[in-house]
Amino acid sequence: MPGWEAKVSDLAARSADAGCELLICPPHPLVAMLCQAASGTTIQIGGQDCCEFPAGAHTGETDPDLLSALGASYVILGHSERRTAGETDQRVQDKAVRAQFSALRPIICVGESLGQRESGEAVPIVTRQLENSLPNAGDYDIAYEPIWAIGTGRTATAQDIAAMHAAIRKAVGDGPRILYGGSVKPANAREILHLPDVGGALVGGASLEMDSFAQIAAASH
Repeated sequence: MPGWEAKVSDLAARSADAGCELLICPPHPLVAMLCQAASGTTIQIGGQDCCEFPAGAHTGETDPDLLSALGASYVILGHSERRTAGETDQRVQDKAVRAQFSALRPIICVGESLGQRESGEAVPIVTRQLENSLPNAGDYDIAYEPIWAIGTGRTATAQDIAAMHAAIRKAVGDGPRILYGGSVKPANAREILHLPDVGGALVGGASLEMDSFAQIAAASH
């Protein structure tokens, strides 16, 4: 796709001015192209998922060794859409271990549904996901996705976000970064990114528009 090099270069310059780290996780067919376009910039590239299997015949799966060989450095695992499709905590953990073995840093997603939040189970649900999804060692990041606030018209308040991030920090200790991933946009990014224990954002739809993505990056400063 023509023009990607210029777009990525422009985005890299704008994020550098903001003093933040920027990661793009495109669909798998675009990983190689984006890795090439980001070469020489501060932008890193990751995958949206990977498999947990060793090398072999696993048709339709994405080998983390391949992502790493293409130049990716991160991979998103256990995204809410993957979990909704039936992905279990155990499979997320197995993928995380395999990703680490392939020199990829996992971003492990956790979050609760509307029913779980309304019944007062949000913190226990997320804590259990952490216990069962995280690898036992190695580097990884965590992304909190309040499923009930994504595409539903409901909004997580600053208090909601801060409380859950505090609970996650208590559960995992000081090591991992904790990202927030619930409809982050230019209009709310500054407030969210400056809350306690929020170490970044997992941006969804707003990342599809270069200018809005750059505005979110600038809001981290």
